[in-house]
Amino acid sequence: MATDSTPRIPNRANSRRSSNLIHPVDVETPPVGTPSPIIYREIKHFKKWIPWLIPAFIVANTVMFIITMYVNNCPKNSVSCIADFLGRFSFQPFKENPLLGPSSATLQKMGALDVKKVIDGHQGWRLITCNWLHGGVFHLLANMLGLLVIGIRLEREFGFIRVGLLYIISGFGGSLMSALFLQSNISVGASGALFGLLGGMLSELITNWTIYANKVAAFVTLLVIIAINLAVGILPHVDNFAHIGGFLTGFLLGFVFLIRPQFGWVSQRYAPPGYPSSANPKFKKYQCILWIVSLILLIVGLTLGLVMLLRGVDANDHCSWCHYLSCVPTSRWSCNTEPAYCSVTKINTVFHFLFPFMLSTHVNGFNPLSKRIKLWLPNVDPFIIGLKGWLCNNYFDHVTK
Repeated sequence: MATDSTPRIPNRANSRRSSNLIHPVDVETPPVGTPSPIIYREIKHFKKWIPWLIPAFIVANTVMFIITMYVNNCPKNSVSCIADFLGRFSFQPFKENPLLGPSSATLQKMGALDVKKVIDGHQGWRLITCNWLHGGVFHLLANMLGLLVIGIRLEREFGFIRVGLLYIISGFGGSLMSALFLQSNISVGASGALFGLLGGMLSELITNWTIYANKVAAFVTLLVIIAINLAVGILPHVDNFAHIGGFLTGFLLGFVFLIRPQFGWVSQRYAPPGYPSSANPKFKKYQCILWIVSLILLIVGLTLGLVMLLRGVDANDHCSWCHYLSCVPTSRWSCNTEPAYCSVTKINTVFHFLFPFMLSTHVNGFNPLSKRIKLWLPNVDPFIIGLKGWLCNNYFDHVTK
C-alpha cells in the first residue's frame, strides 16, 4: 500500500463501519526523513463489540414469561381464560389482567417483589428476580423493544461486562427505591434497569463531553426525553419510584463504567516510533472527580437504602411529599391503592418516541452518528400489581413503572 505524506494510525474498526462512536485523532506529521508506514492496529479503548448479552437478556426474559404462564395454568385456576386454545398457557381474564398475562399470585410465587416477604421472610433475592418477570405480553414486548434499541447500542460501544453490570445494578436500584416507597404492592418488570441504561447514556455524554460534537443538541434531547418519561410516572398506577431509582443508579454508574480516555492520550499511546508527542493525561480532572464522587454516592446510597429496607423503614414517613413523584391525584382519578378504591380508573399506556440521536464525534469533520435513530423508551415498565385490588372484586389493579 502506498504511503501518504501525512501518515495516520487507521483504526481497523473504522474501515469496517462508518458509524463508529469514537475515533482517535490523527497523529501529527513526523519529522522529515522519518519512515511513515501506515500501521493498522485495533485500538482497544474504541473497539466495536459484537452484542450478545442484550439478546441473551431478551431470550431469558421471554423464557421466564413462558415458564410463568406454564406455572399459572389458567384453565385449572380460573373459570374463564383468554385464548383457551393455548391450554395451560392461556391468559387470565381481561378484568383480572388486561396485559395478557398471569395472575398476581403466580407472579408472587415466581419471585415478584413483595416487601413483606423481603423483610419478614428474608427474601432479598426478590429485589433481583422481579426484574426478570413480566405482567403480560404487552408488558414484555414494551420492555424487550426498549432493551433491544437502547441496550444493543450501548453493548456495541462499551462491551458486555460494563453494560451487563449497568443493567443489573440499575434494576436492583430501581427495585430498592420502589420497595422503600411502595410497600403495599407486588412488583415485576425491567423498566428500572432500562431507565438505568438511559441514565448511563446521559452520564456517558457528560463525562466524555470533550470527544463529542453536537453534544449540546444531544444533551438537550436526552433531557427532554427523560423528562417526558418521568412525567408519565405521575399518572395513577404508574410507579415512578422504580423509574427514578433505576435512572439515578444508572446515571451514577455511567460515570464509573462508561468513562473514555481522551483523544490526545490515545494518539500518543498508539503512535508509531518517531512521531513527536506531548505528555497527555489519560483522563481529564473533571472525569476523575466525577468517577470518585459517583462511586462514593452509589455505594453509600445503595447501602443506606438496603439497610433502611431490611429494618422495615417506610420512606414515606420521612418524606411527606414524595408520594407525588409517583402519582398526582386529580378530580379524574385517585392515587390511593387501598381496597376501598378498587374501582379506580385503570391506565395502560405505551408511548413511542422517535429519538433523533445526534451524538457524533468530530474528528477532521467526520460525524458518523449524524443519522437519526428511532428509540423506543422504557416509560411504562415494569408493572406493579396491586394485590389488594386483585382481592377486591377479582380485579387486576396495576401500576406501570
